Amino acid sequence: QVQLVESGGGLVQAGESLRLSCAASGIISSIFSIYTVSWYRQAPGHQREVVAAITRGGTTNYADSVKGRFTISRDNAKKQAYLQMSSLKPEDTAVYYCSASYVGMPYWGKGTLVTVSS
Repeated sequence: QVQLVESGGGLVQAGESLRLSCAASGIISSIFSIYTVSWYRQAPGHQREVVAAITRGGTTNYADSVKGRFTISRDNAKKQAYLQMSSLKPEDTAVYYCSASYVGMPYWGKGTLVTVSS
């Protein structure tokens, strides 16, 4: 059973940076490497939305709201993915979730809370 655990969330001020990590277990690195890994977020009263994704080949995509500020990356050998968040804004406040998918239903972590104060 694949498990994903997010970490790195916290309380920061607007303009500051945070780096989120997503650690996968229950899977070998060669299999993790073929998964597309995505970061989603869900703010209070809002639907969950995709923030960034990285494919097995390293292609990245970002939501317009975070382009130029967030960077997604992965380390397949460590079975980890990352979300570097810079120039954070209060509207980035949300629970951030990691998701890994290949075929079938994606796997999800339980999320990490990011709070950005103004």
